[in-house]
Amino acid sequence: MKYLIAGLGNIGAEYELTRHNIGFLTLDRIADNHQLTFRTERLADTAELKFKGRYIHLIKPNTYMNLSGKAVAYWMQHLKIPIENVLIIVDDIALPFGTQRLRTKGSAAGHNGLKNIEATLGSSDYSRLRIGIGNNFAKGQQVDFVLGNFSAEDLQLLPTVMDKAQETIMSFCTIGAERTMNFFNTSAAKPKPATGSKPDKS
Repeated sequence: MKYLIAGLGNIGAEYELTRHNIGFLTLDRIADNHQLTFRTERLADTAELKFKGRYIHLIKPNTYMNLSGKAVAYWMQHLKIPIENVLIIVDDIALPFGTQRLRTKGSAAGHNGLKNIEATLGSSDYSRLRIGIGNNFAKGQQVDFVLGNFSAEDLQLLPTVMDKAQETIMSFCTIGAERTMNFFNTSAAKPKPATGSKPDKS
């Protein structure tokens, strides 16, 4: 079976460690953990791994966030992957930092990447893993917060957050979305820092 995991973010060094790029960072973490190398292909940087008999295709769209659907649709078609085997990794200001929520459908909740995916696919019935980045910003400062770098405290915790996301992703690909939601949707408790770790860069 084949799966498509799309981590959303913006390309460019200036966005590398921003909160909006947690999808990219999570896929980079998976690549590091499995000794994978991303290569630039049509509309995305891609990598693949085999895990428990599943072929898992990772993509980081290089179309910028608000055109993410173009890359997702292309790679779904190119790899012949059905929508039920697609998982989008995305940041969420409605969740406390480190909290994760897997859903099999739902609204875009104002997220431009999800809006574009829904518009391009003509459906909101795709799975998405929302990773909380918190909402510690003043009124009118949402864009600056989302496009700002993680705080020093959050950077220390980020590897643990990404490793938990990796567990969720691999579970999605092996036991399915429903059972994974029961096991991995977390409370608002902050993760413990990974001792001696720091976020990996692509």
